[in-house]
Amino acid sequence: MRVVFKSLLAGVLLTTAAYGVVSANTTEAKSAVQVEVMLDAKKMKFPDAKPFQDQQGSVMVPIRFVSEALGGKISYSKSGGKTTVEVKKGTDTVKMTVGQTTALVNGKSKSYGTKIILKDSRTFVPLRLVSEGLGEKVSWDKVGRWVWIGEKNFRNTDDDQFKLKPLSDFKQYTKDKYFFENLKGEPFKGIKIINANQLPIKLGNGEIIYDIKLEKDKVKDYIAIRSSVRGTPIFFMVNNDFVKYRTGVDNAFVNHKDGTATNYYPVTSTSDVFQGGKYIQHYDWTKFRLNMADYIAFRTDKPEDYIVAIVNPFK
Repeated sequence: MRVVFKSLLAGVLLTTAAYGVVSANTTEAKSAVQVEVMLDAKKMKFPDAKPFQDQQGSVMVPIRFVSEALGGKISYSKSGGKTTVEVKKGTDTVKMTVGQTTALVNGKSKSYGTKIILKDSRTFVPLRLVSEGLGEKVSWDKVGRWVWIGEKNFRNTDDDQFKLKPLSDFKQYTKDKYFFENLKGEPFKGIKIINANQLPIKLGNGEIIYDIKLEKDKVKDYIAIRSSVRGTPIFFMVNNDFVKYRTGVDNAFVNHKDGTATNYYPVTSTSDVFQGGKYIQHYDWTKFRLNMADYIAFRTDKPEDYIVAIVNPFK
């Protein structure tokens, strides 16, 4: 085990020396991230009209979807050419008028600085107005551009919804047998499969994975993973091929100072010349493409009994 790990680590160091590292500032500045709304740490789905952030920085959401998700009842009325929207939840009531920046929260006027608008045949309101008016906790995640509502009750791969699949179901990935052993050298009990749209998620007793993205640099492509720890290795699982082992690039690591950090993993790496602990001379590691991988997997020391594999969202 230790010999294999040292061989793979040597390959990763060769990659860093030969190709340099991605600039963290350049990578983070790339494509804009869509605003997401998290309700009790689960992403809300909006079937048509999507949340957006206006020029003043307010997150605008379609009122019906959010209020109903929070357990509120919504009603509309028109008078004098104006549309009024009312949301009730228990003893809390929020009343707002399209085109105005103020609303009545439990009978008291409150200004939000942003007009309630009609867009895509939906009534959009400042998220903070609805959630605070209905007694919910609200916080803004500037890194992910997420709005958190309620409690941060993360899904966990230990939950019953994530079924343990036996290693025998993944024989086409077993060329690297050590990949299927924990740090004690014992075989894992199996693999749990998750999808990227189920993030954020906690890996058993281990780290929380918030999101996974593909970032393109002038020289190379990188997988950017925001999590609660630094440097957990990842593995590209390729059908009938050796597992592609990757570690985070140290110089590109970003500590967001909010309990999360982003690690950047090169898509291609000279470490691929080490297969099954052996150096394969003349192996062309540059031919690997991200869409060849079926899964992006995590083999962590906590938990030690199963592997977590994300279905490759970039395939």
